Amino acid sequence: MALSATSLHRQKHELSEPAYQLTVLQQGAQFPEFAAQLQQHDLYPLKPTGATILQVNVGKMCNQTCRHCHVDAGPDRKEIMTRETMQLCLDALVDSPDITTIDLTGGAPEMNPDFRWFVEELSKLGKQVIVRCNLTIILANKKYHDLPLFFKEHKVQVVSSLPYFAASRTDAQRGDGVFDKSIKALQLLNEVGYGKTGSGLQLDLVYNPSGAFLPAAQQALEAEFKRRLKTGFDIDFNNLFCITNLPISRYLDYLVQSGNYESYMEKLVDAFNPAAAASVMCRNTISVGWDGYLYDCDFNQMLELHVSPTAPQHIRDFNLAALNKRNIILNQHCYGCTAGAGSSCGGQTVP
Repeated sequence: MALSATSLHRQKHELSEPAYQLTVLQQGAQFPEFAAQLQQHDLYPLKPTGATILQVNVGKMCNQTCRHCHVDAGPDRKEIMTRETMQLCLDALVDSPDITTIDLTGGAPEMNPDFRWFVEELSKLGKQVIVRCNLTIILANKKYHDLPLFFKEHKVQVVSSLPYFAASRTDAQRGDGVFDKSIKALQLLNEVGYGKTGSGLQLDLVYNPSGAFLPAAQQALEAEFKRRLKTGFDIDFNNLFCITNLPISRYLDYLVQSGNYESYMEKLVDAFNPAAAASVMCRNTISVGWDGYLYDCDFNQMLELHVSPTAPQHIRDFNLAALNKRNIILNQHCYGCTAGAGSSCGGQTVP
């Protein structure tokens, strides 16, 4: 299935505007306000439990234009984090020892010209670095071919999206030929030790549904992925993270265009789980945009919902103690993280 080669932003699509997305999200009068759901379970206002993860979006540029992308990333996006902003992140981390993990995302984070420098500097600080790698970037250009070795040198945890263990679903969501390239990239990562028992090199995969439904049980799906990838391609990996698609940007466009928006939101609302709500990732994570502004999570970032005005707004003013006291900003898309077993960038949040 051929996907559009251009982002919603490039098309000047109305759903490229965060304000319009929020209008669509709030149109369903039949759905209770997310904040009201939290109030019923004594979880409002939602407060941090203490940030230990800094998730940094280093730019919206990507070599792919995926159907489900909540970032609306693609080759035509030029927003990119500068080295100066990266340095502000490093400065903030020096004074924030409680933040032990840095989660680098995009776009394809590797396309940022200062990506390798940033990883090297983060490693010098002794931080655990996660890179959200789309796999195909490794094969996209010869300058990326040595990424598996670079990741290994700095003991980067690689987290990669693979929508399915077969080409049909993967290519439908991410573009023609993506599955075959992803398999090759995974084999290259395996060759340097990633995903292998005892190597200490963590390789995790991310599954998110290709249609308007919630992910299956993570443990069972992980076992199936491991069996299929091993027998079919001799690929090993550590964990599978099941992530619920949130109704933002391109996935919201898909829901609206396919006539599935209201039924999908009904699924999310009906599956609301207070235990998952208590375990949402925004409670221990702070998100940094490519321009240095601060958000409660990557999803809020794409909707331009900044952290509470009572807290520092930009990485240059980073103050972890103040940020840990803030109220977390909520909207209807938050139902996606609290449905069923919960959803976060590390997969389901409750057993």
